[in-house]
Amino acid sequence: MMDYEKIVKTIIDPIVEDSDSVLLRVNEEEKDVLIIIAAEKDDTARLIGRKGLIANAIREVVSVAGKSEEKHVHLKFESFDDERKED
Repeated sequence: MMDYEKIVKTIIDPIVEDSDSVLLRVNEEEKDVLIIIAAEKDDTARLIGRKGLIANAIREVVSVAGKSEEKHVHLKFESFDDERKED
């Protein structure tokens, strides 16, 4: 079984400023994997990048990893600031 959390953490740690504050949640089902990456607003912006370039590159890497297990991998980026506004 693929360790998606470890793969994503290895990719995003050098990109974010505060890797300890990044939360990763992996929800794995039969054919789908949802990875939620929650970070501070600035780090979320870094992970998405200009025009979503970095987010797309991360998606590409994890989807290739998922293909080896015939799974569709979905990434969702969340900012802690967004979550606070909802309360």
